[in-house]
Amino acid sequence: MLKTTALAGLAMLLLATSAHATPPAPASSLAEAAASGSPLTSFRLRNEQVRQDGKADDANALTLRSLVGWQTAPFHDVSIGAQLINVAVFDNDYDNRDKGLPQPGRGSFPVIADPDYTGVNQLYADWTGMRNTRLRAGRQSVKLDNVRFVGNVEFRQVMQVFDGISVENKGLLPDTTVFAAHFSQVTQVSTLRQDTAISIVNARYRISPTENLVGYGYLVGWDAAALQPTSTRTVGVRLDGARPVAPDWKLQYTAEYAKQDPYKEGAASIDSYYGRLGGGLQYGGWFARIDQEILSSNNGLSAFQTPLGTNHLFQGWADLFLVTPNAGMRDTFVTVGGKRGEFALLAELHRFGSDRRFATAGGGSGKHYGDEIDLAATWTRGKWMGRIEYARFREADPLAGARKRDTDKLWLTGMMSF
Repeated sequence: MLKTTALAGLAMLLLATSAHATPPAPASSLAEAAASGSPLTSFRLRNEQVRQDGKADDANALTLRSLVGWQTAPFHDVSIGAQLINVAVFDNDYDNRDKGLPQPGRGSFPVIADPDYTGVNQLYADWTGMRNTRLRAGRQSVKLDNVRFVGNVEFRQVMQVFDGISVENKGLLPDTTVFAAHFSQVTQVSTLRQDTAISIVNARYRISPTENLVGYGYLVGWDAAALQPTSTRTVGVRLDGARPVAPDWKLQYTAEYAKQDPYKEGAASIDSYYGRLGGGLQYGGWFARIDQEILSSNNGLSAFQTPLGTNHLFQGWADLFLVTPNAGMRDTFVTVGGKRGEFALLAELHRFGSDRRFATAGGGSGKHYGDEIDLAATWTRGKWMGRIEYARFREADPLAGARKRDTDKLWLTGMMSF
């Protein structure tokens, strides 16, 4: 019933509006549509190295991700996108967590979640028969806002993609983009394909070319019996941007709040909130800012989760908090970065603590999980990209059953896109 309602809602939204960037010029024949399309192709070679306390061996992964695809130009307002993926493994001294499971004989190695894989990454049909509107049906990549709640986890070699229908519109309200979708399957970075009932609504109002106000609702239901208790409903609002305050100077700011409750068969203990507040200054292409992100705990019974987000980009690149501990998370972090010519630099410093307070002799206090520093340098020229990244996490107050061991990670990446 819910799926039918969601699809009907998408149809009404489509018919009531006139979603997307201006489509390519229509083709006059199928042959022309195929020939005048655009590539969906890239090749990414990566070496990832991990050293982690508690593991006897260091992990080393050398992998090549090949995305080969094409999107046709519109013909009678319909275009087709198809993209194949292959992840080839050349050095497999690591636990790749294929299908989300520990790999036999690899327990002495840290996890690097890049299994070997060949499959269909994207396969969809776009309809653009109404002005400023795109309807997409099939397997697709989705990235919303800063990808905190919905993303394609593009950092990993196997991307997260969704099967279903989505519509995006830029004409329903002035300066507003509306995205709505219903997805019945999601392919995760472990290559595991999960049956789902995911409904999404995201509306972004452009305050200025560099500032946005966003409202969203994400209903995430899992079909697998073991996952059903983790089904959630998340509703929130986000204000984010950079406002000019002087020549070459901008004030960056972010304020966001979301509430998470159980959805469908979700556990009654799901009752938490997400908050982020931060800001800083930008001068030309360089910036520095400080933020705090809170994923609250419900008295240690559960905590706010982001199962569809690109979580690698948040709470440290070492990926130790992809799942929020039941005691919650308070991440206070400083970010500094910028770009000069073909080079970009980025540094983050995180201090991780619990949201829940624990009884102590003096009354109560939160746990200090640990600290992390993340560094990256990127070079880009045309279709070429090279990047070196490093993450260093050091544990502070361990929680029983949820220890996060001292970890060092190094990534060397080269990529060519078409």
